[in-house]
Amino acid sequence: MKGWFDAFRTDGGPTLYSHSNRTAVTGDTDLITVFVVFGTLFIAFLIIYPGVRKERVSTFMSVTLSLFVGSSILATQCGSGWHVACSPIVSAYQAFSREKISGSLGAYIGLNHINVTLTAPPINGSDVNFNERLSWSAPNELQERYRDALYRGLPFPMLTVAEVLQLDQEGFAWGRNYRAAGYYTCAMLWAAFTSWLLMNILLMVVPRYGAYTMVMTGLLVLGADLTYLWLLPEAPLQVRFEVGILKFELGWCFWLNLIAGDSNCPTRTLASSFDARLCYRRSMFGDWSGHCLLGSRVSAPLLHYPRGRLRHAVRQARHHRGQ
Repeated sequence: MKGWFDAFRTDGGPTLYSHSNRTAVTGDTDLITVFVVFGTLFIAFLIIYPGVRKERVSTFMSVTLSLFVGSSILATQCGSGWHVACSPIVSAYQAFSREKISGSLGAYIGLNHINVTLTAPPINGSDVNFNERLSWSAPNELQERYRDALYRGLPFPMLTVAEVLQLDQEGFAWGRNYRAAGYYTCAMLWAAFTSWLLMNILLMVVPRYGAYTMVMTGLLVLGADLTYLWLLPEAPLQVRFEVGILKFELGWCFWLNLIAGDSNCPTRTLASSFDARLCYRRSMFGDWSGHCLLGSRVSAPLLHYPRGRLRHAVRQARHHRGQ
């Protein structure tokens, strides 16, 4: 007599599955989280956007640019695309073995880790689809990760990449150089993210200073790119195999940061220059009621200023200028 939970059981034993249900890595959870959060914010803005009555174009551009810059900073902070290499290879599958493997090997370096991937046709009925992340947040962490990879028996091509990076002698200091580049670039990006948060607050309180802060955010993002480029190893890292060479080049994280910084600086520099010339205060949500007092220096925008008090202030400004 069969019970409710007797499916796939043999003689009352535990459920036996005849196939492996393990799956390879399909995505970076940190990146997915960043994109989901900022995508949700952008969708929420699109829902309320029809209710914006004044300066719809400037409002849309301001919010879109702000969300793009914020998501770019966080995505490149945790991404694995600063220095990348991918090449078809032919190499031994295991150390001290004559068995060869023909597949695709990729190495994707982030600010504090490297992702090594290996894909190849099945061998002896088992799939070959590996993805291993080696971190170097601590000085000796990469060496520990390498020893752990040796203990677990990762494929030989992946061990070769890890071995080259964990060396720290004479001219073989690629791992140390990448760690230094990632450390200082990470610090610059966190400074840019702090400036981005301050910029969003100022855009709603004092839009003119918000524009200045956004220029500073763009400069910090561009400075992060320049810092990473400057601290890269002088001798280019190349990992050679029997057939194929891994040659590293700048990846999508670097170029995304460059686009975010370039889009920040010119846009907000123009806005700030027009604001300085025309004495104009621009609200983030399209309220253009903040004018300056006939050339007098006012540190805060005149938003929602009562009409009678505004006339009185204008008369006082004219009187002081006449004196």
